[in-house]
Order: sequence, then C-alpha cells, then structure tokens
Amino acid sequence: MTVLVTGSRGKVGSTLITLLHEKGVDVRAASAAPEKLSLPAGVATVRCALDDAADFPAALASVTSVFLYAEPSQIGAFLEQAEAAGVEHIVLLSSSSVLDPDAADNPIAASHLAVERALAGSAVESTVLQPGAFASNAFQWRAQASLGAIDLPYPGSYGDPIHEQDIAEAALAVLTQPRLRGATYHLTGPESLTFTEQIAFLERAAGRPIPFNTVTPEAWKESMSVYIPGSFADGLLSYWASTDGSPTPLTRAVEELTGHPARTFAEWAAENADAFRA
Repeated sequence: MTVLVTGSRGKVGSTLITLLHEKGVDVRAASAAPEKLSLPAGVATVRCALDDAADFPAALASVTSVFLYAEPSQIGAFLEQAEAAGVEHIVLLSSSSVLDPDAADNPIAASHLAVERALAGSAVESTVLQPGAFASNAFQWRAQASLGAIDLPYPGSYGDPIHEQDIAEAALAVLTQPRLRGATYHLTGPESLTFTEQIAFLERAAGRPIPFNTVTPEAWKESMSVYIPGSFADGLLSYWASTDGSPTPLTRAVEELTGHPARTFAEWAAENADAFRA
C-alpha cells in the first residue's frame, strides 16, 4: 500500500504523513514545493501542484490510495490519471460548507462541491471527509489581537471548531480500514461556539484580555480586501450571517472513526497559547 498525500505543507496533511509513517505505511508526500517540506526520515517526496496536470503521472505512479485536497481546476485530469495508474481509493478533504442550501453559489463551498461531484462520477472508489471550521482559523486573529482588538462583523456567529489532529486521525482511519471506505463523514468539533466564546478560551489560555470590536460587514470586507478576494469575503459574510445566533449541529463522526471524543477548542487554545500572548 502506497499513499499519496497532497497538500503536505498543510497542518492536516503533514500530521497525516507522520501518522501513516508511524503505522508503517509507505507514504509519499506531495506538494507544489516539495523542497520546503519538513518530514520524518524515510518519507519520499514528489512535486504535485493540483492545478498542474503535468505533475500527475509521476506523482500517482504505483500509488494505491490518495489523500486529496479539494482543488477543482484540474480534477478531471487528476481522476483520469489516477484511474490509469491503478489508484484504488481517494479520500477527499472537503468541507461541511457543501451542506448549505446555497453551496453552489458560494465560492468557498462551490470548489469543494465541484470536486465531490467529480469523484462521484469517477470509477475510483472515494471517501469524503466534510469537516467544519478548523480550530486553526483562530490564527487569523493573531495580528489584530497583538495590535489592539479583533474586528468581528458577527460576534455571535456559531462554529464547530475542529482540531486538525482529529481530521488527520479520521483520514488515517478511512485510509487504513477498508470497512470505512465509500462513505461521507461530516466531522465537527465537540462544541458549537460563538466567535466571542472562542476568544474567551484564547484569553484564558494566553492569560491576557483579547478585546474585540463589532464592525459592519462592509467595514470588515474593506479591511480584508488586501488578503481575501471580494467574492470569498462575501461567502464568509453570508455564512456568518446565517449562523449568527444559530448553534451549529454537531456529529459524533470523529469519535466513531478515531475511537476517542473530538478534542475541544480549549485544548487547541492551550496548545497554541503562545501565539496569542504577544
């Protein structure tokens, strides 16, 4: 069994590589910049930019299973090459945003939805992981927190922050246990928390106050224009508006796949407290 892990520079991908390697699985780390990877000794690397079909033949050669990030631009070519190479199983890191009624019109959800649909039409068996909000999304607040206060357009918007370790462990389970293949798993953290509740956990972990300002959606979009394309900012604002005051439904999928309860946001905050102390 050889597993190709795409997006190996990401937290989920890099953690999954370590877990597979520790389990004795032959793992190949793929990245658009493999020279920048920091990996366990003995893990092979290969260049694979998911928007460049020229990389696919070498990356997929002799591969049995793939952990795939949801990049839609060349998904048809990727699946064609995967089938030609004899790949038996693809695990897709999708997003719970595809479950929203307007997913096809939301640029964030639409890219994941396009890849899910392509996999559904492929001859290669696939398993789909649909995590909610990554706990590490809180890192986007570091700069503002260090300078003064965090700007929030919807402080009461709920999320289901999930620890990236749990996503990686769920991926490990479906990659190495054939009985789990072929299904779709909606992964969530163990709690539905508002942004203000998440900030409170960060305050306790960092041992200092982290103030926030309530701003208009328009002001937030303008302040983020250098970092986030307008269409993506609109997609985020639309989602936050829809969950403002509405707790996020939770699942037990992490526990069912990994055998342990999902890690809490408080645990994530404690592990990453140093990022919010300065």
